[in-house]
Amino acid sequence: MMATTNITGRGTHTQTFDESLCSPVWLGEFKQQSISLSAVNILLSITATLGNSLILVALHKESSLHPPSKLLYRCLATTDLLVGLVTQPTYAAYWMSVVHKHWSLCRFSFYATGVTAYVLCTVSMLTLTTISVDRLLAMLLGLRYKEIVTLRRTYIILAIFWVVSLLSGLFFHLNYRITFWLSVTGAPLCLVISIASYTKIFRAISHHQAQIQDYAQQQPSQPNALIMARYRKAVYSALWVQLVLVVCYVPKITVEIVISSSLKGLSNFILIRRMTNVLVFFNSTLNPFLYCWKISEVRRAVKQTIRQAICYAEG
Repeated sequence: MMATTNITGRGTHTQTFDESLCSPVWLGEFKQQSISLSAVNILLSITATLGNSLILVALHKESSLHPPSKLLYRCLATTDLLVGLVTQPTYAAYWMSVVHKHWSLCRFSFYATGVTAYVLCTVSMLTLTTISVDRLLAMLLGLRYKEIVTLRRTYIILAIFWVVSLLSGLFFHLNYRITFWLSVTGAPLCLVISIASYTKIFRAISHHQAQIQDYAQQQPSQPNALIMARYRKAVYSALWVQLVLVVCYVPKITVEIVISSSLKGLSNFILIRRMTNVLVFFNSTLNPFLYCWKISEVRRAVKQTIRQAICYAEG
């Protein structure tokens, strides 16, 4: 996510742009902004670490969620936690190393941020796509859902995601063309799958509501109504997380595309690029709030965890 290569003939141009970020070229012009954004990243690193640690503890305690679904959210929270623990501190170190002219540390932190951000963002996108498919399967399979969507199969899928993402991250600086094409094909594919899944889900929900209205004289059974209400709530919770990720990622992707296709005026994109990076990382801080807001089981477990921590501290 942090570096860009143009594979149509401007690769040297973009590579020079990235390498110049570890040089005094931009130091005088953006020194104060570098210090400010470094401080913002440190703050977001703390909030992402604390928030996602709390979510992981809450998910561990929560037993009412379907285990495969809970595992998917735990994977998301883990990637967000690693962003707070690893990616954001190295990104802050990168900008402070520029300010203090530590160029060897600058290059190391720049590459470390790029690789870890790419790996973790890829896992997050794949996991969110899987959540949308999981919600669709819950509707299509009905009673067979728990038999087919098992915890073991979910572990295997997530393990594949991590292996693929780590391999992509390995090629991030060795041969960016491979990573570039994986991103160009993978990100839109994930988005298309998610859109298709939620479209089918909402059509089915609308059809179900229409049936209830057509047969208003016949009262639907209480268990079925309760199941549909819970399912609809789970769908909206997942959709909110997906939408927030898209909002946080689209500016970054747009700026990278512009940089990779531009031949001049790149200095105009330096500050914008920095801000879009921070927005991507801000997603890791937002997600815990979304879980607490939209998932009542998680909210309940988080409140219980906080009360226990307060009681332990006072005792």
